[in-house]
Amino acid sequence: MTEATQNRRATAAAVPGAATAHGAPYDTRSGPRGSTDLRTHGLPDWLDPVAEAARTVRPTQLSRFLPPEDGRGRQSAVLILFGEGPRGPELLLMERAGTLRSHPGQPSFPGGALDPEDGDPHTTGPLRAALREAEEETGLDPAGVQLFGVLPRLYIPVSEFVVTPVLGWWRAPSPVGVVDPAETARVFTVPVADLTDPEHRVTAVHPGGFQGPAFTVESALVWGFTAGVIDRILHFAGWERPWDRSREVPLDWRA
Repeated sequence: MTEATQNRRATAAAVPGAATAHGAPYDTRSGPRGSTDLRTHGLPDWLDPVAEAARTVRPTQLSRFLPPEDGRGRQSAVLILFGEGPRGPELLLMERAGTLRSHPGQPSFPGGALDPEDGDPHTTGPLRAALREAEEETGLDPAGVQLFGVLPRLYIPVSEFVVTPVLGWWRAPSPVGVVDPAETARVFTVPVADLTDPEHRVTAVHPGGFQGPAFTVESALVWGFTAGVIDRILHFAGWERPWDRSREVPLDWRA
């Protein structure tokens, strides 16, 4: 959960745009706002490889930063929401407010820490948290989101978050935007075609030693955890195109 919420509570060709229904439902559970069923029925064809990756990918294939074995870390979830835009498939992202203590000013997926009412962090808790946080941060209507997969839990050492990436299909788009400027600077979508375009791909270099994939899209530099997850999704979905990893963008100490 973002700080303000806590305080208040104390690739055009590679990724075709045509959508046809297929698949079958599984794991039927429901939550208070939107459905926490995980269902592949009705997904567009181009999401097939993403759903398959969610079923088969191993944690070590996504990141070298995995949850501590001793159980440390704050349980959290992010919503990786795919939709259909004017230029085909797209992802919903937001830019965190610059005043936040954790990852200020950084583009990210909607998401945050689990609340007790979200439920068990090892079953449906992350699904509820991802939808709830997306609604709180972007105004998204969870009723229009179909959850279809969950990636292995990952770890963000700098903030000690244990993050469950939840995959969603925006089957009924709703208006989104900044709900609370103390939490969110802006909300935007990025065409998957831009994320796969080698011209938009760079390596981010932090003075502390971090190096990782990054994307220059929608007047933003997407880097860190969010860019790492996007990079792995593109790779395992078969959407990745060769890009020049020697193109570096330096970060400063405030990043």
